[in-house]
Amino acid sequence: MSPIALEAVKRIDALFEIERGINGLSAEERRGARQKLSRPLVDDLHAWLGEQHLKLSRSASVAKLIDYMLRRWNGFTTVLDDGRACLSNNAAERALRGFALGRKEWLFAGSDRGAERAAAMATLITTAKLNDGDPQAWLADVVARIAGVP
Repeated sequence: MSPIALEAVKRIDALFEIERGINGLSAEERRGARQKLSRPLVDDLHAWLGEQHLKLSRSASVAKLIDYMLRRWNGFTTVLDDGRACLSNNAAERALRGFALGRKEWLFAGSDRGAERAAAMATLITTAKLNDGDPQAWLADVVARIAGVP
């Protein structure tokens, strides 16, 4: 691994270390801690990436990785201003795991329209779960409410 990549990983790991320390706090407390502790590290990381990028050939693999990160910088830094956001996408990955495992079963949705409807339902059910809702109770409520709708 290149020395630049190793240094980038160390800097990002420092951000994850802060996240481990603020895990379990309220969203507002996490936002405050991120502003105080993480923002200086993120600002330094941004400046450092820019400096490294200038030193590298555009075709270098590390330069491509830096380009990728810098192009997505606004999305990456959203976590600093929103205590509800997570630095990693682990929760989203876990939410999709069941669908990835059932990929072969999706071939038997009956039609493209059936697959689209199944995907829409899966999205709604997963959203309910991620918001600590009971998907079965929610679906029962929705079905009861729309029963009389033409």
